[in-house]
Amino acid sequence: MPRPVKIVDYDPRWPIIYEEERSSILEVAGSMILAIEHIGSTVVPGLSAKPIIDIMAGVEGSEDADECVRLLQAIGYDDVTSQPEAPDWYYCLGKGFHSVGYHLHLVRHGSEHWERHIVFRDHLRTNPETARDYERLKRHLASEHGSNRLTYTEAKTSFIESIVSRVKREHDQVLACSS
Repeated sequence: MPRPVKIVDYDPRWPIIYEEERSSILEVAGSMILAIEHIGSTVVPGLSAKPIIDIMAGVEGSEDADECVRLLQAIGYDDVTSQPEAPDWYYCLGKGFHSVGYHLHLVRHGSEHWERHIVFRDHLRTNPETARDYERLKRHLASEHGSNRLTYTEAKTSFIESIVSRVKREHDQVLACSS
């Protein structure tokens, strides 16, 4: 049975928890992983979030992702969801049903999917007003769609995509001006 969407206040331990999990992941699958990043709301200081540490691991391709799935079972990543509709997002692996859980996203390193997550994360970290807007949206959506994680997640997409598009446009304008 799916767990309800629960937004909790920021926990300053989340970055430490990420680092510990990152070490465990790299210990068993580091030879396959080109880069690993803490993404999602738990990486943004002060931002309320679901108590789930989102981690993105970049791999070269789908064969490496398949091998990572096998290796990561040894450290408890037993909830494996393939992502066939997203060509550069291979799997979302889940671990943990306690106070803090983990979602490990195996994606093609350097792909648009990879870049989009980094752009959004970095923007939230450097723009507190946008982070507050996002927090208000998440709390509203959790109260409206708290029993349906998929609907909650889909409802956030337009906000996220609008931020990513704006940041990319601004970046392109800066490049054009400096040429």
